Amino acid sequence: MGSIFSSDGFRLVVGLVIVLAFSQLNALFLVWLERKVAGHIQLRPGPMEVGPHGLLQTIADGLKLVGKELILPAKADHKLFFLAPVMVFMPVLVGFLVLPFGPTLVIRNMNVGLLLIFAFSTITVLAILAGGWASNNKYALLGAVRSVAQNVAYEIPLLLAVMSVVLMTNSFNLSTIVEAQNRFWFILFQPIAGLIYLISATAETNRAPFDIPEAESELVAGFHTEYGGMGFGLFFLAEYTNMFLVSAVATTLFFGGWNGPFGISLGLPGVVWFLVKTYILIFVIMWVRWTFPRVRFDQLMNFSWKIMIPIALANLVATAVVIKFL
Repeated sequence: MGSIFSSDGFRLVVGLVIVLAFSQLNALFLVWLERKVAGHIQLRPGPMEVGPHGLLQTIADGLKLVGKELILPAKADHKLFFLAPVMVFMPVLVGFLVLPFGPTLVIRNMNVGLLLIFAFSTITVLAILAGGWASNNKYALLGAVRSVAQNVAYEIPLLLAVMSVVLMTNSFNLSTIVEAQNRFWFILFQPIAGLIYLISATAETNRAPFDIPEAESELVAGFHTEYGGMGFGLFFLAEYTNMFLVSAVATTLFFGGWNGPFGISLGLPGVVWFLVKTYILIFVIMWVRWTFPRVRFDQLMNFSWKIMIPIALANLVATAVVIKFL
């Protein structure tokens, strides 16, 4: 009996249950937080009626989505239409399996954990394309095509920025990368890579000012135009969970993970440091959304191919030269 509870399979199942519960609570909190951030930036209070300071508003919205009927468009591809929302959420859950929330607080400590996250993140793009294609709607298809082009363009500078950190640590293991930042966070040595990662991650999660695939003023709602009820709810849940995931990876790669600044923990557990830094980065992403206007699609693509990729490539070469000779 003891061997069952200590086995990797049992730990994996328990970890998945915890991740599913956390992703739900995290999404509820982030939706409320974004409404509050948007409200205060626009000099208004945000939701205030349902619960203290509107805390129960997102729960009410979630119950509303659960109660709505799942409507299938007449000429839609039935299988792909219902498969797409599930596909868009599953890769995000896989990423949580290798995230090191603390020195021992990780579900699976893999040597290729970083590769696993980016390998499964490509499925999200396919899911968005499948949802747009299966809807048989011109706005949904155009949003899906935009999403594929955007993700391909910004995946390159994001991976180049990550490779700069991999060169410094000689490892794809996320725990090893965090341990290498016991004294000094990598953002001090790789500020350009850190900035490129955050910009690219914002684009990868389809967040404003890079929310071209779901531009409401142009495409109604983009790739999820035809989705309602929990179909739309899963797309919505995946967006906010993915936002937490990319911020958590940024915390791991550039901001010391569970380590306090300069090795000073101030008596706080590692998981507290990890979550505080992750939610600060999420707040920055929200701040950017409600501060800058949406860019045009041609500006979006030019910024990646003509500016971000050359700078990221130059930073990677400079990192390799410095490591080689110094």
